[in-house]
Amino acid sequence: MSTRGIRLVARSVGPVPHPRPLVIGHRGAPGYRPEHTRSSYELALAQGVDAVEPDIVVSSDGVLVVRHENEISGTTDVATRAAFAGRRTTKTVDGNAVTGWFAEDFAWDELATLRARERLPRLRPVSATFDGTEPMLRLRDVLDLVRTASVAGQREIGAVVEIKHATFFAARGWDVAAMLADELHASGWADGRMPLVVESFEQTVLARVRARGIIAQYVYLLEASGRPFDLVAAQGRAAPTYAHIATPAGLDGLAGSVDGISVAKRMILAADRNGRTAGPSSLVGDAHARGLRVFTWTCRPENTFLIPRFRGPGGKAAFGDYAGEWRVLAQAGVDGVFVDHADLGIRVFRDA
Repeated sequence: MSTRGIRLVARSVGPVPHPRPLVIGHRGAPGYRPEHTRSSYELALAQGVDAVEPDIVVSSDGVLVVRHENEISGTTDVATRAAFAGRRTTKTVDGNAVTGWFAEDFAWDELATLRARERLPRLRPVSATFDGTEPMLRLRDVLDLVRTASVAGQREIGAVVEIKHATFFAARGWDVAAMLADELHASGWADGRMPLVVESFEQTVLARVRARGIIAQYVYLLEASGRPFDLVAAQGRAAPTYAHIATPAGLDGLAGSVDGISVAKRMILAADRNGRTAGPSSLVGDAHARGLRVFTWTCRPENTFLIPRFRGPGGKAAFGDYAGEWRVLAQAGVDGVFVDHADLGIRVFRDA
């Protein structure tokens, strides 16, 4: 494997002083621009992130579309388009009933006519001023942006590609692993020359992408609660919980099959009975002891996203003591952090 493909996540473990974590632009820089838009990614890249994270879903004609969820009414203007009113429907996605408009019910040419909107307009009104100005992107568009920025800045910048709802799409005839592998080969991202991470909340799809020869780091996303849907589909209630997978015994089962885990930050920010931070949990150390890297998500400065100890005055949208919370994560020894405000993430984690 090319060392260029490894450097994105390679870090020392054990008693050696831990280098700074990677700063990953979570859907670009959505603290300032609507997520997954060109300007969001360009801003994150300009602010100096180590990598950006595009999520992928599927269009009806097999295009890998960059969107956090396949239900797109929360982040586009599809609900205002009279021509598409009849496509509103309800689907069961990963066991949950969801009503809206779904990417897989539109061809790419139709999706390209939609315009992005801020997902959290009350919390991020400045970002919402850009509503309606930019179209959706394909995975290829984001990979091209990263390569261009890497060449222009003469520095390595990576892509952290998250596969969404693989089991859901497979039940409808879409082999997302094969589609992603084909796209990565076609775009020159399959051979390790550009730093690449492939991540998912479903470990089975990670194995299928790896089996297709894609040189990358493979990272298993873990929620703080619930169960992986691919395992639920196969095993029902016998499927392990994410919480179990994060235990030492669960991590033993991951060693050698994935390169790392990416966890909700509250799984690291251990708290006492009163909700006060008591210091980082043992999760990072447990994972490192088994050769697994640890990313965490999502670092956001607004009070509503901070644990109680670090909230400040001014309401939910005001910035609290985000630097204090993020320093706990850095001190825990995480290998990478997903941030919505790239500049703030760089300022805190590169000085940590």
